[in-house]
Amino acid sequence: MKRRNFIVQSSLFTAGALAVPQNVFAINQDIFISKRPKLEDRKFVSEEVEKTIIKVKSVIKDEEIAWLFENCFPNTLDTTIDYEIIDGKPDTFVITGDIDAMWLRDSTAQVWPYMPLISKDEKLRDLVKGLINRQVKCVLLDSYANAFYKDKSRISHWESDQTQMLPGVHERKWEIDSLCYVVRLANEYYQITNDDTIFDEDWDKTMRLIVETFKTEQRKNNESEYYFSRNTTSVIDSPPFGGTGRPAKPNGLICSMFRPSDDSTMYPYLIPSNIFAVLSLRQLTTIYRNVLNKNEFAIKCEEMATEVNEAVQKYAISEHLNFSEIYAYEVDGFGNKLFMDDANVPSLMSLAYLGAHKSTDEIYKNTRKFLLSDANPYFLKGILAEGQASPHTGKSKIWPLGIILRAMTSTDSNEIVKCLKMLKATHANTGFMHEGFDKDNPNEYSRVWFAWANTLFGELILKIYNENRSLLSLKY
Repeated sequence: MKRRNFIVQSSLFTAGALAVPQNVFAINQDIFISKRPKLEDRKFVSEEVEKTIIKVKSVIKDEEIAWLFENCFPNTLDTTIDYEIIDGKPDTFVITGDIDAMWLRDSTAQVWPYMPLISKDEKLRDLVKGLINRQVKCVLLDSYANAFYKDKSRISHWESDQTQMLPGVHERKWEIDSLCYVVRLANEYYQITNDDTIFDEDWDKTMRLIVETFKTEQRKNNESEYYFSRNTTSVIDSPPFGGTGRPAKPNGLICSMFRPSDDSTMYPYLIPSNIFAVLSLRQLTTIYRNVLNKNEFAIKCEEMATEVNEAVQKYAISEHLNFSEIYAYEVDGFGNKLFMDDANVPSLMSLAYLGAHKSTDEIYKNTRKFLLSDANPYFLKGILAEGQASPHTGKSKIWPLGIILRAMTSTDSNEIVKCLKMLKATHANTGFMHEGFDKDNPNEYSRVWFAWANTLFGELILKIYNENRSLLSLKY
């Protein structure tokens, strides 16, 4: 049973519905009733988030886009937060949505749109601080796991996986980006608040474990003991060769057995995640050098960042027949390269969003053109939308995450408007984003409750509000 099998599928229309006019998918424009839980049922309430909803909605002319923003932006706070004080410290457990476990990646991404507000809202600041504390506990438990339970007595659905399944681990898929997101959240929190109390002894142990895990997974001397094998019929749910992955020639890059989608990699060197690791290592360098005055570890982080970055430049960039120099998605060090992208973050599309590139950088522009072309096997075009997909959901489902990231990395107002129109047309009258929807029938979608996609949509609207507000005065 795969992660996607947890997901609630929705098929409201029959195949015959595709033959009727396009506007059959339109919602009744006179009814935009909030889909948020009642106030007393919300998991967490932030005054600043509520003020932001009112402020931003007031300038959105399109009622449906305004409705989507109101539903989606607070979805993480409304539905996924478990906050309390443990041993005198804030602790925040954030489930991903319709799977009641916490992913290191998703939890950071879910609270990310609220980060600009934490300097004004003490409760919200403590929530983020609590998530940093909880992520530290998770990584110290197992730096290779991607998802966790708060209650360590719970038995994981994946207990039969052939790997080291410790109490408190929901799933143990080794993904570089899981650890990068832990660094990303702590760094951003400090940059906004200047609160260095998060850098306690346990946090220090965690960062050193993260760097050591990265070093081990460079596999220069075949020192990794990680393996993962699952009894499954899906070729993308478990690495080959006894769960150790395909052969890779050591070259300074870090092996990742899984992608951010939780699918196994084809070639072990996943390039977007390695670039993300460079960013994280540089952030740690700055913190340890300038804040903690621990220069020895700062140098170690800096040297690894340089090594991984040089390997990316040497092994991941290729001359494409039609797009000049672009990034490959995965490589193996022997010269083999995979050219595609996955709608999850980190992705090649998201490199400008994460801060690894400017949208105007030549290598990024070339790569982006490739990603939005039919040369990319996972760029799909349908009746109401086009966008990046993921092997995770098959060959016909477009991901809202991909459309949102396309808009967030665009410098073209017309492209941003196009993305908003597609997102409006494909939420299947639910008022929320989903994991993936069928390219020709958005009423066939996966994940009715996917908080990351919802809050990322809210982040997109906030970005437009702050940088290109006139676009919100349009009717889509």
